[in-house]
Amino acid sequence: MNKGLEDVVVAQTKLSRVDGENGALIFCGYDIRELARFATFEDAAYLLWHNDLPTRAQLAALKQQLADARVLPDIALRVLRDLPRDTAPMDALRTGVSALGAGSKLARPNLAQALALTAQVPLIVAAFDRIRRGLEPLAPRADLDHAGNFLYLLHGVAPTSAQNRALNTYLVLLADHGLNASTFAARVVASTLSDLHSSIVAAIGALKGPLHCGAPSRVLDMLDAIGAPANAETWMRAALARKERLMGFGHRMYKTADPRAEILRDLARETCAPEFFARAQTIEETGLNILRAQKPGERLYTNVEFYSAVALNAVGLPRDLFTATFAVARMAGWMAHVLEQVADNRIIRPGAEYIGREPVVVDLIEHRKE
Repeated sequence: MNKGLEDVVVAQTKLSRVDGENGALIFCGYDIRELARFATFEDAAYLLWHNDLPTRAQLAALKQQLADARVLPDIALRVLRDLPRDTAPMDALRTGVSALGAGSKLARPNLAQALALTAQVPLIVAAFDRIRRGLEPLAPRADLDHAGNFLYLLHGVAPTSAQNRALNTYLVLLADHGLNASTFAARVVASTLSDLHSSIVAAIGALKGPLHCGAPSRVLDMLDAIGAPANAETWMRAALARKERLMGFGHRMYKTADPRAEILRDLARETCAPEFFARAQTIEETGLNILRAQKPGERLYTNVEFYSAVALNAVGLPRDLFTATFAVARMAGWMAHVLEQVADNRIIRPGAEYIGREPVVVDLIEHRKE
């Protein structure tokens, strides 16, 4: 038995391939390193939804369609306003998507629905963040792309070109990643022929778990706790002695460097303050040296969370929005997987190995012990 379905193939996909042995991630035949250099989130979404990069006309049309779909119905805004101000952003996102799906008639998921919900998810995250801060949600701007509009809705000012490019790169990198837990959850729900919103609510619920996304904000908490790089070795050894995880290190899939982590390291170097990047890099190197010395048989590298946290912090995102921003990126992949599932569907129903006791006789109640 492969616990956790590790190494068990449960689906065929044309969308993405994770090559953990060689440190490669492929979207529909395109290497993630190339996509991160030359593609926007809209390019990546189109690629995952259509299995090819868009022409200039197709890209312009997709941007317009996303801009036209940036509308939150009154029911969603009312639900967000009624949430307690201390609601976790991922809970607000899950609730907002559920509200958008209220009254759905179990229509077969289609690309128009996928596009609309992809456009609406950043609005939910930004609207809730402003509401909890006592501010009114802003109207989207059609002249900004997906990444730029999200930053504008959060901050109230258009992002700089560097900020826009940094978030765009992050969204491309996180747009899909094989059959991870949240994507699998979405496909399981879609396989029952439930509605699109239910599939995405399931995915959001899975992504919220710290063993999936890993709460990248905790990387910043660790950096804050360590403080000066000179404290790193003592702090990290003490954390490991308490059986605590060092945040941002190791990945179940990758046995070499995660290509996304390498790209994000360069992105963080370009976007954050030089002294902050130098501190993060020194702490990263210290952590890797300690872990490799303690576990010489394992191939351990920095994962995507470490420099995601540094880069997202550099573009001004509150750290408790990091996981919700991961969801903004992963919408492209979730939608593509749901559409791929329903296009050639068979309900996902794996078996389970029974390890309970063998059949026994039911005693009459008067014969049972007091």
